[in-house]
This record gives sequence, structure tokens and C-alpha cells, in this order.
Amino acid sequence: MVSHSSNGRKHARRAAQGTSERRSTRNPAARHYRGGNHRARGGKGPKARGRSRHLILKWILGLIALCLAAGIGLFAYLYATTEVPAPEKVAMASNTTVYFSDGTTEMGTFSEQNREIIDCAVLPDYVGNAIVASENRSFYTDRGIDLQGIARALVNNVTKGTRQGGSTITQQYAERYYLGETTSYTGKLHEAILALKIAQSQDKSQVLCNYMNTIYLGRGAYGIQAAAQAYFNKDAKDLTVSEAAMIAGIIPAPSTWDPAQNPKMAQQRFHRVISIMKEDGYITAKEAADASTMPDTVESTQQDMYKGPNGYLLQMVRDELVNSKAFTKDDLDTGGYRIVTTIDKSKQDLMQQVVSPASNGMQGVVPEGMQFGAMSVNPKDGSIISLYAGDDYLTKQLNNATQAQYEVGSTMKAFALMGAVQDKVSLNTIFNGNSKRTYPGIAGTVSNVGGANLGYINLYKATAQSSNTVFMDLQTKLGTKKIAELAREAGVQSTSLDGSEPYTVLGNNALTVRDMTWAYSTIANQGNKPTLHIVASVKNVHNEDLYQAPTSTTKVFEANDANLVTKALTGVVQSGTATEARSIGHTIAGKTGTSNNMYAASFVGYTPSVVSTFAMWYPDANGNPQEIPSFGRWTGHSDYPVHLFTQYMTQALAGTANESFPTAKDNGKVGGSDGTWGTGSQSSSKRYYSSSGSQDADTQDQSTDSAQSGQSGESGAGTGGTGSGSGTGTGSTGECATNPSAAGCTSSGSGSNGTGSGSNDTGGTGSSGSGSNGTQGDVPGDTPSDPSTNPEQTPGVME
Repeated sequence: MVSHSSNGRKHARRAAQGTSERRSTRNPAARHYRGGNHRARGGKGPKARGRSRHLILKWILGLIALCLAAGIGLFAYLYATTEVPAPEKVAMASNTTVYFSDGTTEMGTFSEQNREIIDCAVLPDYVGNAIVASENRSFYTDRGIDLQGIARALVNNVTKGTRQGGSTITQQYAERYYLGETTSYTGKLHEAILALKIAQSQDKSQVLCNYMNTIYLGRGAYGIQAAAQAYFNKDAKDLTVSEAAMIAGIIPAPSTWDPAQNPKMAQQRFHRVISIMKEDGYITAKEAADASTMPDTVESTQQDMYKGPNGYLLQMVRDELVNSKAFTKDDLDTGGYRIVTTIDKSKQDLMQQVVSPASNGMQGVVPEGMQFGAMSVNPKDGSIISLYAGDDYLTKQLNNATQAQYEVGSTMKAFALMGAVQDKVSLNTIFNGNSKRTYPGIAGTVSNVGGANLGYINLYKATAQSSNTVFMDLQTKLGTKKIAELAREAGVQSTSLDGSEPYTVLGNNALTVRDMTWAYSTIANQGNKPTLHIVASVKNVHNEDLYQAPTSTTKVFEANDANLVTKALTGVVQSGTATEARSIGHTIAGKTGTSNNMYAASFVGYTPSVVSTFAMWYPDANGNPQEIPSFGRWTGHSDYPVHLFTQYMTQALAGTANESFPTAKDNGKVGGSDGTWGTGSQSSSKRYYSSSGSQDADTQDQSTDSAQSGQSGESGAGTGGTGSGSGTGTGSTGECATNPSAAGCTSSGSGSNGTGSGSNDTGGTGSSGSGSNGTQGDVPGDTPSDPSTNPEQTPGVME
């Protein structure tokens, strides 16, 4: 009996076997999912490939995972180790502004970039919001980077070969403010990480402010403040909504989209910004409507701060601060300092107007190519009040006040006078003031201006009349090196003044206006040497003091010695070669100077509070000196510098009280301590002329007082010690004094050959109107000489 269960099992086995055979027919290689793929023993079918594909996929996924893990790890490491660095110096660079002495009137700026860092707290909110609307609408909510922007930039960089960066304000800020321009991929990665770090550590308002102070906005302007000035000639705090929107709109390409260059694009960008500002709620619909018209911009100009006369002042400021070692050139260009100078704006304008032929009406009268230099200072602290260095620094960089040199002439005589005073020589000592005299070691003869014979005169008179021969006597006693040393002690900076010139006392060394102004300032300041300077103070952006001017002085001469020299120099103005300066109405001391062959002429004059130097010289096209010809009503001597001094000081001192010089006592001995100076200690000064008011009454010759009155258009008469004379003159005060032959001026003089004591039997003739004395007796054995027959013999100066 057949069991059904057994038959069922057989049928099942057969069915299973059939199924297996059918499967084998379809797939000869049986699959063993856990044992891998194996061909049937002895099978001839193809090898399995599924496992190989899975291995490659696993490797790829593994590498991707490894790269992601490495990237995340690297990013985490870089984020953890990246510090927010100090700002890039160029990003923080701000204009240094230079002011006149009032501290408010701007003279110019120093800058590596035209940037002025400002406190954004003073800006209306819409200024920053306009930039946000233009550049990064999600700025206030994003985390500092834009992943889509980075991806887009990466694709463009790969496909187009460009070097684009991220688009957020924070990323741009990180690049410009901290890193400078970045172009490498590693640099961009660093930039992105830094942007994230900044977003976590800095307030959005701080980021936006620094960005606004950093971004380039066209027209050479870096930062919103410079841009506001460049486009609208106003401060950023005063920008309107429409003005802020216009500037913000052109940020991506400010030079290309400048309204002056591409008004259509500028217009499109402007309306875009206004629309976004309204849409994002920064302005109301009404404000948007009110700001719907793009504002007009000012004309684009590239101003050079060094143009014109101010360029000389700015360069002097730079040089002074750099030479002080307190600042470098880069400091001045990037520090954003506030520099206040000592230059008085009104007096600087006055100086320019008085000296420049282009401003004083003398253009076409003054010979073409004539050069002028001038400087006015306060001798008490050395502050430079004003100066004339030239008309345009960009045309001629050589500064006529501090760099150009001229032969200083008889202005050097003041230091020989100082030497005599220091050697205890009384200024009443008598010297031979005649021309055509000889001196040890000097070839040829030395004469006075025009070959004049001044007779036997004391040092007051010799100073007033600028006697070359008397001062050559002083040089013989002092030595050239001593005179040079005294001038250097007083303030002459030029090393060329070393006493090697045989005519040092007559001033044939070439020095600068600054040299002579400085040296005379020491005399004016009672022997206390100041430091001439143009910078008063420097402050940083936080209004902290960084630098103060050196206003202290150094005592180099005894006060009485300096005051005695000043006493003698007042005679130059009162009765000597600079009488036009009497019209200023203030007590003035000073000295004229005309160089060898009339190559240069100058005058240094002063009150106790103001020292001013005016000089002129006449180089040829190659810079070689040439004779100054007469021009207009001027002789080419020092009369024109005296005239310029008078014009300037009359106005500069207007409304100020007249200052008297300190009283000086002449403690010296006539003839010097050894009795060998001049004619010696036994000579009686009563027989000789002296400067009015310059010595004690018992030695004063009153003929000087009256005869000199004619110099200012007055009349007077006087009696000389050995003869008699009178002088009359008519004409305007000052003008006719220095140029009696000018229209409207007359002069006359007479001298009678009086009979005097001894053998002085003849008298010279003088003209009161021309500034000469009345008659005077000559020395024994001499006869008066006609200046026309006595040409200048001095290789040094004439006056």
C-alpha cells in the first residue's frame, strides 16, 4: 500500500528537483549570496561582475566620507586656530590733515589713500542701510558667509578662470580690512573662516562701520567720508537718502558706474537701491518717493594738495616731522593725524601778496627770473609765522626760504659786532671808515659802497652806514673763523659758513633765508637761541597729543651783549641804509646786505617779537648768479628788500603796541681791553660822527640827528665836528628816503669847508634826501673822494 505521505514527499522531491534544474538552466552558476559567486564545477559560463562594482562604489563612498571628515576636521581646526588679526594698515589708513595756526583752517592733507576714518555714530541710519540694500540684503541675519555665493564663485573661477570671492559684506570686510586683496583659493578659504569668526565675535554695526570706512567708492575716495566729499562736496553725516543710495549703488564698479562716466548705469543702480530700501523697510514709501530723483554730483576733480604756495608749507611740515624722528613718512600718510602748524593764515596771505611779483603788481617790472625769499618768525619761541618760498611747488620744488642760497652780504656784520662786544670793545671806539684800504692777507683794496669815504667813525655809525672797511678791521682782530662760529652759534645751519672765505664778515658766503632769520632771532631774543619750527602740535584720531613743538631756547650770548648789538642795529633804520622802515611806526633794528657784484640783496629786520628777512637774487637760466639790474625806481641794492619788509611789517604789526628793546649798557672799553682796536683808546669820540641816540650824551655828535632828518622828507641842519653842513629834502616819507631820484622827490645838500681843529680842512658834501649825512670833516691828509671816480674795490659786499 502506497503511503500518500511518502508519495507526497517523492512528488515534492521531484518537483523541487525540476525546479532546480529549471533554475540551473536559466543560471548555470548557482548563486550563494553569503558565499560569493562561484561558477558550477566545470562550468564554461562568464565570470560574475556585481561584486567588483560594489567594491568600487564602496571605495568611492569611503573616499568621500574620508574627505568630508578631513574637511570638517580641517575646518574645525582652522576655525579654532584662526585669530582675528590686527587690521591691515592700508585699510586703517586715514588722511592726515594739516591746519594753519588757528587749528580750523585746512592747509592740506597727507594720504596714501584718500580716506578719512569717521565715527559711524554720526551717520544717519539710512547711509549704512543703503549699502546693505545694495550689497547684502541678508547682512543683518546671515552668519557672515553666503554658501551659494561661494559655490557660484567657485564654479565661475573654475570655468572662466576668474578669481571671485564671496558676496557678503562680512566677507568683503574680512578681505579688505584684515587680509588685503586675496586671490588664491587658500586665501579665500581663510577669508571665509575669518568672516564666520568675525560674525560670531563682532557686532553687525561694527562690521558695517569698518566696511564703510574701508570700501573703495571711486574718484580716488576710500570710505564713505571721502566719497561724500568727492561726489557731493559735503560730509558723510550730511548725506541725504538719495545721495547715500547713489553712492551705495555703484560699489561693485565705482569708477565704471560713476555718474560722470556712465549716467545710465548709475541711474539704474540708484533706483534699484531705493526700491530695495523701501521693500526691506529701511525707508517709507513717502521717503522713497521723495528720493526718487538721482542727485547731481559735483564735477570730478583730482586736486593736488601740493599745487601753489601751500605745497612748500606742506613739504616743510613733512620734513620737520620726519627729521624729528617722531614719525615716518608712512606714519604721516596713513595715521589720520591732526597737525596744527605755526603759520598764521592772514599773515601768510599778506606775505604772498607783498613779495610775489604776480601778486604785488611788479610783474613785468621785476626782471624775469628774479628770485625772492622771505620768512617771518617769533624769536621768543621760534615759531614760523609766514614765509615766501615761491609761487607754485609743482612748478619749482626748490624752497626759496629754506633751500635756495644767496650771498648774504653785510647782514653778516652783526656777528662781527657781537664778537667785538664780547671782547669788551666799546662801540664808541673810532675806526677809519674811508675806502681803498688794505688788510693783511688781502690782495687789493677794500672800499665802501660807491667808494665812499666815511671818515673816522665809531662802531654805531659804521653799523648804520654799513662800512666795509671798518668791519674788515673787526675781522682782522677777530678772525674769519670766529665770526663764522658766532653766526653758527646764533642759528646759521649751513656748513658752508666755516670762516674759510677771506671776506667772511662782508657776507660772500651763500646761505639761506632761514639761516639768517634764525641767527637774527637769537639776537632779537636777547641771546637766547630758539629752534625755528613750522609744526605746533600733532594729535591722533583720539585727540591724544603725539607731538609738541620745541619751544624752549638755549642761551648762547649774554643778554646785554645781544641787546647792545640790537642797539647798534637800530641805527641802520633810524639813520642808515634802511630808513624807509621808519615809516612802520615801530622800533625796528636790522641790517641791509648787498653782495659782491650785486648778485643778491637782502634785509633782516626785527622787533622784540617778530623777525623778518627779505632777500632777492638773480640767477641765469643755468642757475649761475648775475648782477641785479636796476628796475622801476629801485637800484638793485637792498632798497627793494627794505621796501618789501616795510610793506609787510606795516600791515603785520598794524594795531599792535610798539615794543621797545631792552636797555643795554656799553661796558666795553674804547680801543678794546688792549687799546689796539680802531684808532686806539686815547682817541676822543667827540670829534667824530656817531649814530643818533646810540651812545651817551657826552660823546654824541648832534650833526647826525639833524642832518639825517632829511631822509624822511623833513629838513634839518647840523654842524659837524670839523666842518659844517645842512641838509634839506622834500618828498614822501620813506619812498624818497631810499630813492631820492624818484618822481616827486627832491633832495639837496651842502657842506661848507669849515675850519676845524688840527688839519681837518675840508668837508664832504651829503644829500639829506638820499639818506647821507650832512657835511663831515675828513681825516688828516685825506681829500674827499667823488664816488664816481672810486669804483667798488671789495670782492665781498657793497652795502
